[in-house]
Amino acid sequence: MGQLDGKTIIITGAAQGMGAVHARRCVEEGARVVLTDLQAEAGTKLAAELGGNARFVEQDVTSESDWDAVVDEATTHFDGIDGLVNNAAIWWTKPVLEEDAANMLKMLEVNVIGTWQGVRKVAPKMAERGGGSIVNLSSIAGTRGIPEHAAYGASKWAVRGLSKVAAGELGPMGVRVNTIHPGAVEGTGMFLVPEEERAEMFATQPLPRPARRQEISGLLIFLLSDQSSYVTGHEHVIDGGRTVW
Repeated sequence: MGQLDGKTIIITGAAQGMGAVHARRCVEEGARVVLTDLQAEAGTKLAAELGGNARFVEQDVTSESDWDAVVDEATTHFDGIDGLVNNAAIWWTKPVLEEDAANMLKMLEVNVIGTWQGVRKVAPKMAERGGGSIVNLSSIAGTRGIPEHAAYGASKWAVRGLSKVAAGELGPMGVRVNTIHPGAVEGTGMFLVPEEERAEMFATQPLPRPARRQEISGLLIFLLSDQSSYVTGHEHVIDGGRTVW
């Protein structure tokens, strides 16, 4: 038996990268998964690879109508929604004084408004089934001020705050809300450090290496599963100890 047997999970930004890893792991654990992304070709290919327990919907997470289409797919094809993973995000680095308003707004629209849209559209459907679990992907940039992360840091702190409020309001409906805050993760677009520079980069980290992608997915599975049924409203940092000081 899998940890997610019988559950239907929506995962945004799932066509590639960490989202695709999450999708594969959820299906391996027995879940039925609705994958969403703007990259239709890659998303369709992944859903076909995962088989009958996966469906793909092209989605812009900032679009209310796109969210309606995703929710409709999950509720009509899989009969309901038990979990939501707000994984879709954009990222770049730029100092505070060099960032511009248009880019700041774009970052907030995708990373924050997109997450909020998902919460507000999916939570009522979860409540109809007696509850569910929402996991919002933040970052260690949402726990401290990292240089040159003006827009990204602002967005990930906002996801953290939004999730806290949502956990308090949605708990009586049986809906849990948690955040995951990864540090550096191997094999992702946000961590492309040359091999020769890694030893120095991780020299002072208690676990001196980047996370493996499956380690992030392992934490996600726990938060989506019934094993975490009494866990809500918290930040789950997975960074090899990078932020212990």
